Amino acid sequence: MKILFIVNPGAGSEGLNFSELITEYFESSEHEAQIYKIPQDCDLKQLKTVIAGSGADRVIAVGGDGTLKLVSECLLQSGTPIGIIPAGSANGMAKELKIPLTLNEALDIAVNGKPKKIHAVMVNNELCIHLADIGFNAYLVKKFDALLHRGMWGYTKAAWKALWSHHKMTVEIKIKDQTIRSEAAMVVVANATMYGTGVKINPEGKLDDDVFEVILVKKYSVMEILKLKFTSIALNPHNIELFQTSSLHIKTRHKAHFQVDGEYLGKVNSLDARIIPDAISIIV
Repeated sequence: MKILFIVNPGAGSEGLNFSELITEYFESSEHEAQIYKIPQDCDLKQLKTVIAGSGADRVIAVGGDGTLKLVSECLLQSGTPIGIIPAGSANGMAKELKIPLTLNEALDIAVNGKPKKIHAVMVNNELCIHLADIGFNAYLVKKFDALLHRGMWGYTKAAWKALWSHHKMTVEIKIKDQTIRSEAAMVVVANATMYGTGVKINPEGKLDDDVFEVILVKKYSVMEILKLKFTSIALNPHNIELFQTSSLHIKTRHKAHFQVDGEYLGKVNSLDARIIPDAISIIV
């Protein structure tokens, strides 16, 4: 097989050189490995050209959920198998799919694993392979990205400040012929089941069915916020409602913070989402 590795140069920790380690792994292999490091000014068209020109049988994303999303956008509904070498800060989809976080084990799956088709969700024309949301968590993504110190203490301080400056939303959620009006701390459009920490925000989720989930979180507290970021403890079920659908429309009275797969995308006062069946073929 020809296997193309799309490497995020900023990926990894502890000084790991992924390009060198991948090259070493394939020195005695019957398979051919190609490595492409994503340049700083790379756009989608350029990456699609690289992938098409490689003639690769498999394309492997080396990075976090953002790198996987970029590769998935290039190969959406193409059938070309996509693998994951988790090298991001959260690695939400790798954990979701039980891809090992150690390099050689992840490489073994990338080479020898079987492709499985999963759906994705298009949210305001952004591909979502993991989780998107409006409201408090998106606001924290924005705040957390700006932190110099990203440990639990820094996050706790950001969460505490955010609690005093962030207000609940008034939302109107339309699902088929149902309309839900409510106050909300946040609304999650869930392709996957859990955040990168392991907390299951979406216990009903399946990646290969014909629906995605909408989770309405009505209340929040500092403890609930810290659960999302640092533990796998379940959120309080009395504060949550869950709906399943293949499409939805959300309106908010005032503009709300918005994020997709860990990337803050500004403020919106409406959100449209629809499922993309068999969106990508992922190697597991």
